[in-house]
Amino acid sequence: MGQRCRALEEMGLNLGSWRGRRVFLTGHTGFKGGWLALMLGDAGAVVHGYALEPPSEPNLYTVAGLSAALAKHTIADVRDAAALRDALHAAAPEIVFHLAAQPLVRRSYEQPVDTYAVNVLGTVHLLDAVRGCDSVRAVVVVSTDKCYENREWPWGYRETDRLGGQDPYASSKACAELVTAAYRDSFLRTAGVAVASARAGNVIGGGDWAEDRLLPDLFRAVAAGHPLEVRYPNAVRPWQHVLEPLSGYVMLAERLLIDPQRTARAWNFGPDEASAAPVHQVLDHLCKRLPGASWRGDARPQPHESALLRLDSAQARQQLGWAPRWSLREALERTADWHEAWRRGDDMQRRTREQIAAYLEAADA
Repeated sequence: MGQRCRALEEMGLNLGSWRGRRVFLTGHTGFKGGWLALMLGDAGAVVHGYALEPPSEPNLYTVAGLSAALAKHTIADVRDAAALRDALHAAAPEIVFHLAAQPLVRRSYEQPVDTYAVNVLGTVHLLDAVRGCDSVRAVVVVSTDKCYENREWPWGYRETDRLGGQDPYASSKACAELVTAAYRDSFLRTAGVAVASARAGNVIGGGDWAEDRLLPDLFRAVAAGHPLEVRYPNAVRPWQHVLEPLSGYVMLAERLLIDPQRTARAWNFGPDEASAAPVHQVLDHLCKRLPGASWRGDARPQPHESALLRLDSAQARQQLGWAPRWSLREALERTADWHEAWRRGDDMQRRTREQIAAYLEAADA
């Protein structure tokens, strides 16, 4: 435990600080939310989760037994303003992490109204509920790299670059960013609540079974015994293990409490330049690792997706001391290891905790 505590302190998450701290976490039944719930629960936080039922079967929440990390588990929709307000007030949190979202690009083409309702109006409901909750001191609204107006340029987008989005998902997240800034500047700053948004790259890791995501689709193709059909093999994405941005969110929340004037704004948490790689490079690495894995291009017409996307995280490096710890290769290996352990029937709560501990200890390397 001593070594783990030191690692936690290195990332700004120390047991003395988080033990007993009350946290309200939306989206805790999802992929990123599940990992964050376990990380915070292990640090001693009193975590109240608010989310829909797990979005897939299987799912991380059930497989890893994440209910053990929660003080309370509420199944409800962020589109239900009254239920969200009641749950937030009952939790009486000091810190709010807002991860609940409709996160899939292709689904946003099929269900644009639902996508805007969840991603935009859900954020309005959350921030409006915070307005009337005196216990809240800090809010981290989790966003995405796709909130930027993508000009297909080769350098990383910075927090001051223009927001946009051609597809409904990207557009909805840009709208959520504008909502966050408006509530911060119009209401919450003067009420003493520090609000920041956090933009991450293409997140990978164990326990992601979402549809239309590259690695889950590959794992499903391997299990089914057929090649993966790939829409855009040359598209470049900022790949990162799920624990990379989560460590940034936690550091940001800590700093919002300490120095709200400087930190209540937008932040990028993206990978190193070398981890911004084309889809085919990721697939080729995993196909060498996974028996029976293969892929081929899909020449059928597809909805628009950006061909080139990178993030500039200099602000987080310089002002928060945050930096990525795992290379793309390490992130891919950890993801494959997790799924192989699940297929063997291992204790996946323990395996998930082991990966969190390994990531935190990498701070000492």
